Amino acid sequence: MNAWFEPAQMSSRNLSVLLVEDSRVLAERLRETLLSVPGVQLAGTVDSEADAVAALHRQPVDVLLLDLHLRQGTGFGVLRAIPTDQPKKPVVIVLTNYDLAEYRRAAAALGAQHFLDKLRDFDRLPSLLQQIEADLADPGDNPGKPH
Repeated sequence: MNAWFEPAQMSSRNLSVLLVEDSRVLAERLRETLLSVPGVQLAGTVDSEADAVAALHRQPVDVLLLDLHLRQGTGFGVLRAIPTDQPKKPVVIVLTNYDLAEYRRAAAALGAQHFLDKLRDFDRLPSLLQQIEADLADPGDNPGKPH
């Protein structure tokens, strides 16, 4: 297992997020952003497809924040391997430098609900996480609401 993985921090926060990002600099910036959002708990940080898949099988999370180009493997491989035997699948947010139409279509076909460009959309992440938390807290309010 990658030593970079960090177990969930004890907290009263209730939206667990697994961060899958191969750039250490960006991963640290994302960690700071995630932990600054009220209600968000960082379940771990990994940088490869195999470590992401292992983390998802070990501990279900509410949100998967996923880069597409990883140290080893791809975010598409992670999407294909999301466990189907768990009560609920995580909400997947793809965050990539490769904002290509074919990547958007492929990610959506594999179950990604959100697709963000790292440069253009980074600042949208906190409000998106708060919206996801609100939707998960009260799913009856927004059934089938597209994002």
